[in-house]
Order: sequence, then C-alpha cells, then structure tokens
Amino acid sequence: MISTTITTLNLLLEESARSFGNRPAVGFAFQPPTRHGEFHQKALEVAALLRERGIRKGDRVAILADNSPQWGMAYFGIVRLGAIGVPILPDFPEADVKHILDETGAKILFTTQRQLEKLYELPGNRLKTVITLDDAADQNNLVATLPFSQFLAAGDLPEKKKTLAADLADPDDIASIIYTSGTSGHAKAVMLSHKNFISNVRATLSIFPDEPVQGWTFLSILPMSHAYEFTISFLASLATGSRIVYAGKTPTPTVLERICRQEQPTIMCMVPMVMEKIYKKKVLPVISANVLMRAAMKLPLVRRKILQKIGRKLRIFFGGRLKLLAIGGAALNIEVERFLAEAGFPYLVGYGLTEASPLVSAGPYGDPGIALGSAGKPVQDVEVRISKPTPETGLGEILVRGPNVMQGYRGNPEATEEVLDPDGWLATGDLGFLDPQGNLVIKGRSKSVIVLSHGENIYPETIEEKINAFQHVVESLVREGNNRLEALIYLDYELIDAETRGKDQARQLDHIAEILAEIKRQVNQQLPQYAQLAQVSEHREPFTKTATHKIKRYLYTSSPLT
Repeated sequence: MISTTITTLNLLLEESARSFGNRPAVGFAFQPPTRHGEFHQKALEVAALLRERGIRKGDRVAILADNSPQWGMAYFGIVRLGAIGVPILPDFPEADVKHILDETGAKILFTTQRQLEKLYELPGNRLKTVITLDDAADQNNLVATLPFSQFLAAGDLPEKKKTLAADLADPDDIASIIYTSGTSGHAKAVMLSHKNFISNVRATLSIFPDEPVQGWTFLSILPMSHAYEFTISFLASLATGSRIVYAGKTPTPTVLERICRQEQPTIMCMVPMVMEKIYKKKVLPVISANVLMRAAMKLPLVRRKILQKIGRKLRIFFGGRLKLLAIGGAALNIEVERFLAEAGFPYLVGYGLTEASPLVSAGPYGDPGIALGSAGKPVQDVEVRISKPTPETGLGEILVRGPNVMQGYRGNPEATEEVLDPDGWLATGDLGFLDPQGNLVIKGRSKSVIVLSHGENIYPETIEEKINAFQHVVESLVREGNNRLEALIYLDYELIDAETRGKDQARQLDHIAEILAEIKRQVNQQLPQYAQLAQVSEHREPFTKTATHKIKRYLYTSSPLT
C-alpha cells in the first residue's frame, strides 16, 4: 500500500526513486531495464527541458507513441511541471490525431517514426516541437523532428533541475486528458486528476494477492495511452518498486510464450480477446483431441484433474511465476472463465471505464464469494449502485462514485452534466446488477439494447458470448435489421484452412456454410423464442475495435437483412 502522504503522481515517482532507486523499473523484453532512480532522473531532465521550451502549469503536451521507457519519462516530465499529458492511442487515425492536437492546443508532441505520417497535413505551425522517442527523423522531410537523445543532451541539466524540487502539481490538478475510443463513435476528452489516478492505484493494489509485490514483474502488452494499462500496470508497478516489461506490439500467442519464458511475469493485464485466443489455440485442441478425452471430460472428478493439469501447463506458458492475470476492458466469455476457475489459474475479471481512472470493480483476489460471470466487487473507496433497477431482475444502469471519478469532459459541459450528477455519481451507460454477494454483473451497453416489435429487451452481448464460445469463431456481432436479428461472424480461417486442406474452393465454401448453420442451430437452442437469430452471416474481415478490443458497433448498425 502506498503512503497516504502521496497525493500526486509526482510524489509517487519521488517515493519510487527514494525507496526502490536501484531496482529494475522499465524496459523492453530481452533488454536490460532502466532502474527506478534513473527513470526518475530522466523524467526530471525532461521536465527541465520542457520548461526551457516554454511549457508551464496547465499547458498540454501530447504523446503519440507505442509503449517504451521513454514514453513514461516523457509523461512524468510533463506532469512534473503541473502541465497536462495528452496520451493519444497509437492506432487512432490521422483525422482523430489532428482533431486532438487542435482541440487541446498541444504545443509539443512526443512521437515515433511510425506516427509521423499522421502529422503531414497539420495546418499551420501548431506544434512548436516534435520529439521522436525512438530518435527517428522523418524520411520524407515533411516534419522537423528532434531526437529524444538530442533533446536530453541540452547541457547544464543539474542546474536546471534545482528549481524542480517542489511539487508543482496539486491533487485536484488535471494530470491527463484521455480521448476515449468509444463504441458509440463519439470520442470525448476525459479529464483525470492526480487524485483520480492515485486513488485508483491504491484501489488496484488492494485487489492483488495479499503478499508483498515489491520486485514483481509486470508484462505490458496493452497501450499505455489507455487508462487500463496506464493505471493498473504502469503506475502500480512504479508504486511498488516492481519492474515493467514492454512486449512491443500485442504479441501472438507464440511470441507471448517466448517473452514469458524469458521474462517470467508476475502480473499481466490482458483483454479477453487475447485470453480467448490462447484458450482456443492451446486448450480446446487438448480437450477435444479424441473421443476418449471428450468422454473423460464428462466425469466430474476426472474433468477436474484434466483441467488442473492443463492449468499448470498454462502457467508454464506464461513463464511459471504468474501470480495474477487481470482481465478487463470487455466481457470475458463465460466458457473461458469457467475453464480458468476449474483449472485453478490465477486470474481476476474486472470492470472499469476511462471516466473512472479506470477501475470500478474486480476481485479481490482469493475472495471465495466472487461469482463466475461477474466483474467482482467494487474496489476500495468506490461506490456502485444501480439506477432504476427492474423489480424482477434488479437490472439497471450502473452508477459509480468515488475519488477516481473524472473531473468532466474538457470543453463539453453539456456532456459532463449528462453523466455526472451534483452528488458525484457517474452514469456509466452500462447495464448490470449487484448480486446478493455484492458482485457486479455486467449485461451490456444501454445503447446496444435491441428492442424488436414484441417489446422484449435483447442484449446482443449475451448472444455474442454464446457464439464466441465456438472454436471456429474469432469474434461476432449481433445487430437488428427489419425487426429481426442477424449475427455477423468473423471465423478462424487458419483453422478452416487446416480442416479443408486439399479440398477445392467449392468444398471450402460448403464447409463454412455448414459451420455457420450449426452455430445458428446450437445458439438458437439456447435462446428464448423472441431472441432467435434469423440469419447468421460470414464477416470476411476483423471488426474495427477500440483499444481494449470492444467492437465499434456504430459502424455495423445498418443491416442488409430482407
């Protein structure tokens, strides 16, 4: 637990350097790490040099880059001055990047070579300086860049850092403006304060296994520009003297296994899609290997032994030292969670949103009252209640209150008033209920609910969960068209190619049609009459998704059903 005297991110970093200065802090997989003390010093250097370039308290400085130690140094250099960091998701398109830079009035941008093309059409001279964290120059000579190493080599840094001794930020000052990549298509600028983040770090540490986390290794595979990875991996790691290892881009299961074998992570944050892919590629083939195995899985005691053996092998896949896999950002398929629970695998499912810095509920780890299919219990200092619950089910909109709740949407008081009431309750837009043990159960987005002519509410996420349990399915989306339901399914074409190797194209297409027909038949058997799928269609490419791999539904709402 971090000290109650730590009220800002700057004080958190100071304490990290003071208590864990010689411990490994940040680095890429397979490379030597930077230590906590050195990381702190580099952040101070960045702050001093930003001030030389005119950055003052309240100014906005943007970061558009993949994860790296330099990303964190840049961020802490920004907030050291009481300035505001504007993390931009690396996968945001050019139009969104331009909009964010324009709306925030960012004076300086930290970026990398991969992102430079997005800056080519920026009107006027909006950015004073573009600093490349990977020391890259623009190969097309359209953007003037300053390499990060050259930026730091400005000389006389000890003298410049002397006046940075005092904390220039207050707990209620804005630390980050994070633009959501929402499923509704309207990104909002979420203002999160130092207090918001610090409170959520404390809440995060309260759900971890009850033992010292100092010296643990966090493996980072999600973007730091998203609040989920930023708070739960990056800040929590710094607060506990742990080491964070960056995997680079989201790795395939094969690459992830190689990284884990070398780095032996203790903690990982993961979105459900990655875990579901590992389950389908590494676990399901073992379970369905032959008739004898499938028969054995029907015997409870034998099933338990088989799954626990697979669970031990899965721990080895993750390096053998994993203490907690934190899964969040979207709903985890219940079949996958049931396997993890029966296999004795160390995992937690949580729920959060950017506007809550982000963690709302999870675990705590080891609590026997956590229900399968739930997002655990509200975390420390966070209140959850259900607005206007239906008498039969207790279902309603999830409301959240606590020190982690945002300050509002920048430049959008109307949108802020829509979701934040005078008593501090945040309307999440998500539907759910609290079970008798206090677990929060999420049913879906209120805007996603489908109401056909019969008047019954249909939650597409519930149907998609049933579809996604099939081994041939990568992801799916259920939508309405002409008062009927259609499921769009993106299939595992690697598996299908293996099953139809040597067959002509016509037979391959027949095989796909048979798979879709069987999915429709089996799923409809599990659904009430009013929620039956009228059509199941193949979607030939992955769906466009947010940073946490939630499908952007608004892009697929127009249905061709006839």
